[in-house]
Amino acid sequence: MKALRLYGKNDIRLVDIPVPEITEEEILLKTDAAAICGTDIRMWRNGAQGVDEEHPLTLGHELSGTVAKVGEKVPFYKEGMRLAMQPNIGCGLCDMCVNGKPHLCAEYKAFGINMDGAFAEYIRIPSKAIRQGNMMVLPKGVSPQEAAVTEPLSCAYNGFSKCSVRPGDFALVVGAGPIGVMHAKLLHMAGAVVFMNDLSEERLAACKQLMPYITVYHGGALQDFVREHTFGRGLDIAVTACPVPQVQASVLQLMAYGGRVLFFGGIPEDKQPVAVNTNLIHYKELYITGSTRSSIGQFRKVLEFVSQGIIEVKSIVTHTYSLDQVLEGFENAACAKGIKHVVVF
Repeated sequence: MKALRLYGKNDIRLVDIPVPEITEEEILLKTDAAAICGTDIRMWRNGAQGVDEEHPLTLGHELSGTVAKVGEKVPFYKEGMRLAMQPNIGCGLCDMCVNGKPHLCAEYKAFGINMDGAFAEYIRIPSKAIRQGNMMVLPKGVSPQEAAVTEPLSCAYNGFSKCSVRPGDFALVVGAGPIGVMHAKLLHMAGAVVFMNDLSEERLAACKQLMPYITVYHGGALQDFVREHTFGRGLDIAVTACPVPQVQASVLQLMAYGGRVLFFGGIPEDKQPVAVNTNLIHYKELYITGSTRSSIGQFRKVLEFVSQGIIEVKSIVTHTYSLDQVLEGFENAACAKGIKHVVVF
């Protein structure tokens, strides 16, 4: 089969490798769709720990597929079932796992991150992922592409759930990429008044076309914009969906009393620490939080949102590719062309 494998920094190759063998407690999944994530781009550009010429890794953690083969001891799942996949697998024993947060397990494994992933024609699903419920039958009417982009939507939902969003809240999303779009959609779903800011006028225009209900702003003097559009109150919610230290530091001065700030986009280690004015947190009684990945429960919840039409994600997919075109997809995603890039099998 063909697979896109990472061999080191700036070294990804579409190669032929054997179809995985499965045990009697495993499943062989035929990939239907796999979306390109910012994490995939970072791993391509920067490499990944433990990955080299002798130890390559198949990338891809946003996926959906069809069951091609089922081990004799696997319950419930049958050949031909179409499945969505939550990629994070916990140990199943630690406090995080038993509290429903396997994505925060210190020993967690994830497809395309530290085990072979979805940019391949077939994927081996280990028994632990089957037992922990990482795979969900695709609801009627949800396409493989929509199921694949449900994974990043679930990550945005993890952060959203920490922000105590109320109808009428003024919310700003900084970063007009796929994750920023998903945050904006979730905030609008909850009744917030949504603003979006980005350095790219082209991306903001694309976001406005996708979401006519948002107000976009490009350029400097963001504080004046916020003051005017919140009638002097300031923001109730700010989401930093971009890896920029200055953004994390600057949004604090835009907040209203009791405002909630979500640091979603991680900052490269060489740009840490980020200096923030803690007096703003103190005197305005701000709530500062962060989020990473998502739980299986959160994934299932947003899959319901998509299947019920509460959140529309089809329009986020602006580019599709065959597996033979996946390198072109990575280049386009790295250059921020369009919104979401998906490989369709």
